[in-house]
Amino acid sequence: MLPLILASSSPYRRELLSRLNIPFSCSSPDIDESRHPDETPIDLVKRLALEKAHALSSSHPQHLIIGSDQVAVLDQQVLGKPHTLERATDQLSAASGKSVIFLTGLALLNSATGEHQVDCVPFTVHFRELSPEQIQRYLEIEQPFDCAGSFKAEGIGVSLFRSTEGTDANSLIGLPLIRLVDMLHNEGWKIP
Repeated sequence: MLPLILASSSPYRRELLSRLNIPFSCSSPDIDESRHPDETPIDLVKRLALEKAHALSSSHPQHLIIGSDQVAVLDQQVLGKPHTLERATDQLSAASGKSVIFLTGLALLNSATGEHQVDCVPFTVHFRELSPEQIQRYLEIEQPFDCAGSFKAEGIGVSLFRSTEGTDANSLIGLPLIRLVDMLHNEGWKIP
């Protein structure tokens, strides 16, 4: 079996992948994550996931490389990472009482053969009606400024939800493990 590498610097993705109890290493890819004109959110995350994997292929020529990328979509608009309190407040205020679809692109590249698998896994979060006070309290406690959609589902961000729907809750955090296991099985990995 080829060694596995996660093309990410995300501690969230690293923690998720470690749940599979398989050996892997991490390396951060350096790519331009700008959206192309007229590119759909699904096409965007699939392209970026594959580009992240390809960015490591020359330095890791005999590996299976996992790339992943995620965007949040609200009312047909892509929400990025807020980075600031003001933008996070705006994002959560806009999401109040609405549904946000998280699209996670996943790619597995065999750098030895150049063959790859790529997919997009959606997950929908239905938000409660949130008061400005609730939003501010949440943001002060968790400070999710590096998270698309301005919350951490693995933390108390779940308290903002009315309900969720999707095939893999891990995709909400940034790495759809169920689909990844399918891809790894296709490459000969035995999990468990």
